[in-house]
Formats: sequence, C-alpha cells, structure tokens
Amino acid sequence: MEKKSSGKRPLIFYYAIALLVLMLINTFITPQLLERQVEEVGYNDFLQMVDEGKVETVSMESDQIRFISKEDGKEKYYKTGIWPDEGLTQRLTEKNVAFASEIPTQSSPLLAMLLSWVFPLLLLWGVGTLMFKKMKNLGGNAMTFGKSNAKIYAENETGKTFSDVAGQDEAKEALTEIVDFLHNPDKYADIGANLPKGALLVGPPGTGKTLLARAVAGEAHVPFFSISGSEFVEMFVGMGAAKVRDLFKQAVEKAPCIVFIDEIDTIGKKRDSGLNGGGNDEREQTLNQLLAEMDGFDGKKGVVILAATNRPDSLDKALLRPGRFDRRIPVELPDLRGREAILKVHAKDVKMDSRIDFHAIARATSGASGAELANIINEAALRAVRQGRNIVLQEDLQESVEVVIAGYERKNAVISEEEKRIIAYHEIGHALVAAKQNDSAPVEKITIIPRTSGALGYTMQVDEEEKVLMSRDQAVNKITTLTGGRAAEEVMFSSVTSGASNDIEQATKIARAMVSRFGMSERFGMVALEQVDNLYLGGDTSLACSQKTAAEIDEEVIAIVRQAHDKAVEILRQNMQKLNELAQYLLERETITGEEFMDILNG
Repeated sequence: MEKKSSGKRPLIFYYAIALLVLMLINTFITPQLLERQVEEVGYNDFLQMVDEGKVETVSMESDQIRFISKEDGKEKYYKTGIWPDEGLTQRLTEKNVAFASEIPTQSSPLLAMLLSWVFPLLLLWGVGTLMFKKMKNLGGNAMTFGKSNAKIYAENETGKTFSDVAGQDEAKEALTEIVDFLHNPDKYADIGANLPKGALLVGPPGTGKTLLARAVAGEAHVPFFSISGSEFVEMFVGMGAAKVRDLFKQAVEKAPCIVFIDEIDTIGKKRDSGLNGGGNDEREQTLNQLLAEMDGFDGKKGVVILAATNRPDSLDKALLRPGRFDRRIPVELPDLRGREAILKVHAKDVKMDSRIDFHAIARATSGASGAELANIINEAALRAVRQGRNIVLQEDLQESVEVVIAGYERKNAVISEEEKRIIAYHEIGHALVAAKQNDSAPVEKITIIPRTSGALGYTMQVDEEEKVLMSRDQAVNKITTLTGGRAAEEVMFSSVTSGASNDIEQATKIARAMVSRFGMSERFGMVALEQVDNLYLGGDTSLACSQKTAAEIDEEVIAIVRQAHDKAVEILRQNMQKLNELAQYLLERETITGEEFMDILNG
C-alpha cells in the first residue's frame, strides 16, 4: 500500500527557497536598482557638449567613454563609443575637464550595502523565525518547552449532539447526568453531591467513543479539550508531565469544560515494580502527574475528564479508583436495533431510494461497528455513482455489505474450469449442510466470483433475529457447516484442496472455545482453561492450565471437529442428487440467491 505523505516539508526546503530568491534578486533586481541612469549619446554630441563647457569629468575605458555633465545644477551621466581623435586630450584640457580613472556606476554605497547584506540577512532571519513558530505549534519537539497540544473547541465548533449518536442509548443515558451537572451545578452543590471527576469510555474500535465525548460537549455548550494520549509522550523526560500540568491549567481557566483524552492506555498502563529499571521513565512520570492533577482540582468547578480506551485491562489500578476514573461507561458493538438506527443516521445526507430496507441491511451486518456501518453507506453511494445513478438503491447497500466483508469482486481473475467446478461444489457443500440442520442461519447468497480479500467464493448466512447466546448444538452445527466445503470436495473428487484453510481456522477456533472457555465439553466440564487477554482488540487468549491439560484440550478439539466433519459428509452423501444439481446451477449463474437455492433444494 502506498504510504501517504504527511504534508510537512523539511526545514531545509524553506531555506533552499529563501537562498534561491536571494540569488534571483542579486542577479536580476539588485544591479538594476544600483545602476545609475546612464544615457548613451553619439561621439559628435559628446564633442559638442565639451565645446559648450557642459562636461565636467571624463573617464576613458577600453570600449567606451564615460562622462559627467552638469545641467540645471544636476549631474547627469553619459557614455559614448571610442573614436580615433588625437586632439581630444587637448580639447578636454582647454575646457578644464577633469580626467578620472573611473566613474562610479552605483548610485549609493549605502544602498548597495543594504541590498547586498542587510536585506538577505533580514530575509533569512524572517524565514528562521517563521519555521521556529511553525515547529512550536506542531509540538512533539524540544522547542515546545512543556506546552500542551490540546485543541480547544468552542461550543459551536464541536457540531455534535446526542442526536448524532445512534445505537448507544445506554452510554448516552450514563452521560446525560454529566451534561445536567454542567448545566445546573448548583442543584448538585445544594445536596452536597460531587459528580465523578472522570468517566472512562471503553469499547471496541469504531463504536463512537470520541463522537460521544464531543456530543457531551455539544449538549452542555461548554469548551471541549481534545488530546491523544500519545501526545503526552515526549523525547525528553519530564516534558509529558509538563504537558499534563499545562492542560489542566487551561481546563481550570476555561471551566466549566470537558477534557477528553483519547487512547489513554498510552500513558495509563500498569506500572511495574521498578526492578527492571523502568520505574522512572517518561510514561510513568506522565501518569503520576495525571493522577496528581486529578486529585488536585475541585470537582465542583465543572471540569469533567473523559477518556477512551479499547484496552481497559491494561490500565493502572490507581487510575480507576474512586475520585479519578471511577465511572466506566461501556460503548459496545450495536445490536440489531442500534445498527438500523446508525444506518439511518449516516444515510440522512445521502440520496436514498424511498424503498430502502435498513432492517435487512442491519440483519446482514451482525458484529459491525458504527464506523463500519458508516463505511457501508459511503460504499453504497460510491457504487451508485459508478453505475451512473444519483440515488442509492437496495442493491447498492447489499453489494457494499459484501465489499466490507469480503472485498471487491475480481471479475478479471483467471480460474480454470476444473477449479471453478471445485469451488462451486465447495460453496454448495457449505449451503447444503447448513440447510439440512435445524439451528443454522438461513442461506442468503452463494457466489463463486473471487474477491479481493482472497476468497474464491463464499456462502452468506444471515440470522433472522439477533442472537446474544450460542448453545452447544448451535456451535456444533456451525462447525459442521464450516466443514461442509471440505466434505463436498472429498465426496465428489476424492481429494482435498487448500480452499478450506479459512474454514478450518474458524472451526478450530470455535471448537477450542467450546472446550476451554464455554464449558461445553463433558470431559472437562465447567472449568476455565483459557482466558481472554484483550477483549476489544481481536480477543487474543492465553492458556491457564498445565501442558498435560493443554494436550488433552487439543485431543478434545480434534474430536469435536472430526465428529462435525463426519456429520457433514453423511449429509452430503444423502443428498448427492441435490448437490450435483445445485453445483451445476451455480456454475452457470456464478451467483445465486438464498431463495433460488431453497427452491431447487425443495424441488
């Protein structure tokens, strides 16, 4: 992927431009400014002026004669060409003309010094001053001297209110109290209540944590300070702590206001014991200063600290104690109703067809964040433009869902007929196994058109309603569906290909979770053998058991996947006729809908 330029030019670039300007001035402009106004005349005119006594000084050069004439009390400078004239010296002597070795060509030595030396130095000094100010405003260098880079937004600059936030009703409700406090602080002061100084917004990336913070400021009509945790980390030890002090100083001056620290885990990570030599580094000094500042200001003044992170497990406990970030507000992935509301919010400024079914799109995007849903709306609008339309249709939204999930279609991909046939049987295997099980999601679409994500084809299943729990039967059925593609290859071609690699990875992941985290194994029962280290960033896990138990977990996982695979093979062998018929139909059409699939399956 091409790396985008940051748009910042190095300092040497501006000095090079300044030097180039100086060279051009010295070459073309300065000589013209310093050169005297010299008029060229003929040799006969020169002699006539000598005879009339108008010439005062003459200078003989190799290729010309320069002379000064005084007319009306003003000196004028002339030049003429050389001409053979032996009596010229005597004529000049008779008229008392002074002989000079050289007549100055510059009008003023002072002006020459100003243009040649003073002006260039002033120009270079101005460029240097400008660059110094620019570097100081950018921050992140030794010249900032501990000043904060917090951006201050006036109440009309945030431009966001709770009406711009959809799908996060619980988070908005929890933040409404903060808005009310900023509007009516006396109501809380009368009863003696103190609003929590800090609220921590936690959730996966793209769920709208920053948007919520800006909406709180917009609702409360107070200044909004926004700064990222990484901006506190400086090259020199102590600079980050100085920035924290400066930020809180500004906040107290602007109170009531909201201070928002994004990605606070950058400076708020758990401190170690200091035995490894890391107990006094820049990050810890910045964290210590933040803790001290939060303790030092009065919560009744109306300074509310909001912070966002998607790694709450890595934060220092001192940061989460009462009196600091003691209010934790989850900003989770939206549910079905929330996704539909988010789609409608982002579709407000897009020309949409009146028959758009946002509910269907919301059903097809289970697990999508608010940022991904906004991207789906934008992709649909871009597709409508590519198709030559000025309005977004339902098919644009459906295609944009697939673009976000699997990437763009690779229509020019070269795939042999034999491989295309294998892919068709593979995808029909998934769909057929899913359709013949009770607790599987209905098939929405089957395609064998390759995608830019690397998928050679895929089968889309969409649940008819939102599900927050998964039973053991549903988990086993999902694994069985995932093994259906490889099972179809074995049944039809008596061989296997690499096309099932992603299916194998997902099936193994579900089976391992059943054994080690969900307690769905009779062999181990309700025992947690694995723990999730990072819930919001990929859900990485680590084993919490002995090596012997880990080997037994592997055996149990292999057994679950093998049983599901055997079940898939059995289903396909019982429905060989439909498998062939559906695969042939998919080869002809390349893409079929769930309705077409079910019509053929049901005869």
